[in-house]
Amino acid sequence: MVRTRFAPSPTGFLHIGGARTALFSWAYARCHGGKFILRIEDSDVARSTSEAVEGILQAMDWLGLDYDEGPFYQQQRMERYREVIAQMLDEGSAYHCYTSPEELEAMREAQRARGEKAKYDGRWRPEPGKILPPPPAGVLPVVRFKNPLDGSVAWNDRVKGRIAFCNTELDDLIIARQDGTPTYNFCVVVDDWDMQITHIIRGDDHVNNTPRQINILRALGAPVPEYAHVSMILGDDGQKLSKRHGAVNVMEYEADGYLPQALTNYLARLGWSHGDDEIFSMEQFRAWFDLDHITPSAAQFNTEKLDWLNAHYLKTADDEDLVRLVRPRLAQIPAGEQPPLAAVMALYKERVANLNELANEAAVFYTDAPTSPESCALCAQHLDEQSRPALAEFIAAAREISWEAPAINALIKQTITRHNLKMPRLAMPMRVLLTGRAQTPSVDALLALFPREMALERLERGIGSCSL
Repeated sequence: MVRTRFAPSPTGFLHIGGARTALFSWAYARCHGGKFILRIEDSDVARSTSEAVEGILQAMDWLGLDYDEGPFYQQQRMERYREVIAQMLDEGSAYHCYTSPEELEAMREAQRARGEKAKYDGRWRPEPGKILPPPPAGVLPVVRFKNPLDGSVAWNDRVKGRIAFCNTELDDLIIARQDGTPTYNFCVVVDDWDMQITHIIRGDDHVNNTPRQINILRALGAPVPEYAHVSMILGDDGQKLSKRHGAVNVMEYEADGYLPQALTNYLARLGWSHGDDEIFSMEQFRAWFDLDHITPSAAQFNTEKLDWLNAHYLKTADDEDLVRLVRPRLAQIPAGEQPPLAAVMALYKERVANLNELANEAAVFYTDAPTSPESCALCAQHLDEQSRPALAEFIAAAREISWEAPAINALIKQTITRHNLKMPRLAMPMRVLLTGRAQTPSVDALLALFPREMALERLERGIGSCSL
């Protein structure tokens, strides 16, 4: 059975790169009827926080990335790591090293001076016929993995192709610190082994960790998973993704009014493709996803493309679903809301790019008439000596008609005909007086959405003084 995992470190919140890794790992497991495991790699006690853990779990839930097992926490598995380290010490695949930090630095400086790669020289590594000095008094040792001295370690990466490292390039990795706590690369190996992970999909910043992890797995007699190292995400200027490009906490996208299905659709296309398909559901994605169509080149983040996708999902969203998402973004809605919020969603959802814009447009229906200097200036610009009497006539006649868009539209046309006006000369002041904005849906649909008395009261307020 295919078993994938997503293993974030809770030293920060879930960002775009991690979210894409989680999405790909989730989709591969779902496509193959396998299991998706969530593991929190909190072995770095000093930098891990409970707030970051909660943020990761919240982001996973918002994105719809459900997991079959977990979350597992490395801090709860320390006894298991110590057990494996003891086993390796007994078997001779690991050893105690008493080299001090000062000795290590002097060693590396001498190697660099000779033009060599700086690495541990194996002075405490036990070998046949080698006599080690007695352990120095009062010095706590680290535990190092006994890496093979010759040959190479290679794997067929599912994204990058064959990758190989000479073992001479790898030194003996520290797998337990002086205080006995295990190190990152060791914990990962034991976790992947115990959790029977078959496929590891992760960022290509982990490529240099992979040969060390494979060698430890082989020393333990554990199966080696398949690896797929996904290239980094760049900003649209070709530079490393940063906050100014959108490399922020995933939940900031939620706060900014993006829909999770828009973000997951966008992330899926960052480095993966299915023909020319640009818009697809999570169900389609998990059915289509494979590792062979992940590009080995870096993907570029494009906010305009994400905005376009978000606008598409807003347009096609169910109105009641939008009500649920927009209501918390409104400061207040009076009891027995009029007009119904779902009707506002239906009218405006094709005109906005995100939920915050939708909430901003909806707010005008549930608050007092706009009175900003900008809206007053707009009113003065559009309500002149010709449009004012036409508007007054419309208001008087509007009390007698059916309060529906077709009847309102007919009355507007009759009014502008009698006053020899073009449509904008009456429609523009109506828009501004009703909403404080010059850009709105069609004015007849806008009027019909307001309760009649509220609409006419706002229009009447503009007659005479243009005071909103």
